[in-house]
Amino acid sequence: MMKFPYKRNYFKPEQAVPSDSQIIIAGILRTTDLASVILAAFAAYWFHYSRLDMNFYYQMTIFIASVLSLNFLHISGIYRRPLNISTRAQILRLCLAWLLVLFTLLAVAWILGILDWFSRDWVVTWFILALAGFIAARFLVRIHRRHLQRQGALTLQIALVGADDAGAGIIRQLRQSPQTSRVIGVFDDRPGFLNEPGFLNEPGRLNEPGRPHQIEGINVLGSIDDLVAQSRTTRIDEIILAIINRPPAEIQAIIDKLADVPINIKLCARTLELDVPVRGFSAFAGLPLLHVQERPLGGWDGWVKNVEDRVLGVVFLLLTLPIMGLIALAVKLDSPGPVFFRQSRYGFKNNNITVYKFRTMFDAASPRAPKIDASSAPGPVPGLVPQATRNDPRITRVGRFLRKTSLDELPQLLNVVGGSMSLVGPRPHAVEHNQHYAQIIDGYLGRHRVKPGITGWAQVNGLRGETNTDELMRLRVQYDLYYIDHWSFYLDLKILAMTLFYGFVHKNAY
Repeated sequence: MMKFPYKRNYFKPEQAVPSDSQIIIAGILRTTDLASVILAAFAAYWFHYSRLDMNFYYQMTIFIASVLSLNFLHISGIYRRPLNISTRAQILRLCLAWLLVLFTLLAVAWILGILDWFSRDWVVTWFILALAGFIAARFLVRIHRRHLQRQGALTLQIALVGADDAGAGIIRQLRQSPQTSRVIGVFDDRPGFLNEPGFLNEPGRLNEPGRPHQIEGINVLGSIDDLVAQSRTTRIDEIILAIINRPPAEIQAIIDKLADVPINIKLCARTLELDVPVRGFSAFAGLPLLHVQERPLGGWDGWVKNVEDRVLGVVFLLLTLPIMGLIALAVKLDSPGPVFFRQSRYGFKNNNITVYKFRTMFDAASPRAPKIDASSAPGPVPGLVPQATRNDPRITRVGRFLRKTSLDELPQLLNVVGGSMSLVGPRPHAVEHNQHYAQIIDGYLGRHRVKPGITGWAQVNGLRGETNTDELMRLRVQYDLYYIDHWSFYLDLKILAMTLFYGFVHKNAY
């Protein structure tokens, strides 16, 4: 059974501000990675030529590789929390990013016609030495991480303000990530609690009526003044305030008491009990704003996605041109009609785009085309010509092979190069089906927050071909929304790799 892949989370402990150790290690790794790229290039040159007086083109290549490495390694996500990412996962992402750097350099050299100006032995040696430097740095970090774990430096020490149901809910959710956070105690100034300092020195009073001595197994240690006092002797990384549902004057009084404490203080919006994901906070014109939705592929991510589509799209188009020529000839010889099938579909921002495919069905004007009455034909959308089904009589002999192997989708590389589609993204549906499902599936139109793709997360997970039930379409939409909310360059590479290995031929492709 397929699991529902899209889950909204109000609060994720792993999304807390990284510790000083995380920030320092990330900075060190950025420096050592850059040094590995540069030093490995010079070491490889010395190894092959026993000198370092390389010409301008070699020097410029090293400079470009350094810039590309800083960007591609950053995009891979290995610097976000290097102490929390496994060494194996980091090495895998490093290999992919460094391969992409090499591929980009070779592609540029090939386009400029200067590929023969560089020693192949130097390039290979440079690649291996730099990769060895990347990996060596990660193993040193792994040793340091074990040392920090033994000291407890990687565990976020949290003090919680709010000894009530809201505080209890936050504790339960924090326990989902016990390795990254620990609540050291609960504090509160509510009526029924001692409001003057000294609460910690009178443990017997915790059991008095009206004073819960524990919340979800965590000791209630006293008032806000006690929290201030304890912060002077105990390591506290963050203070979480579970008090947003209280009177503004009470919230302000608590924040004022904590104003001089040199600790990160967060006002947790989970206590608003809103059925929306919390993605961040900001202030604009003096207004505190809660982020409940963010534009996907904004800023740097959008630029990377666009470069990915244009560069890889051109490469794939050039590689498949001979195959597309043979397919076009086969389509033309197999049955009368046009080679390409053009259909209007919804794309980015719900705008109409024209999608290209090889024609796989008989032309409607052909006498060999079977006649189908849309009003009586089975299908998910009543009154419309249904999607292709298994053993559909409308499909030609060549078309059956093309659909089975998904080769009929190759002309959509023209859409990618033209900018109306992406290599990876939610698959575009026919206009009529789009309008139908938008009325019955919540969040359906959210698929159009990004460009549609030739392949997608839903397709490589088996959700492709005919959607003869609303539930199948609903599941496909869930996978599409998951992809949009979790996009990364690494995820795109993963989907493309899955498509190449087992995404073309599938039992649902007919």
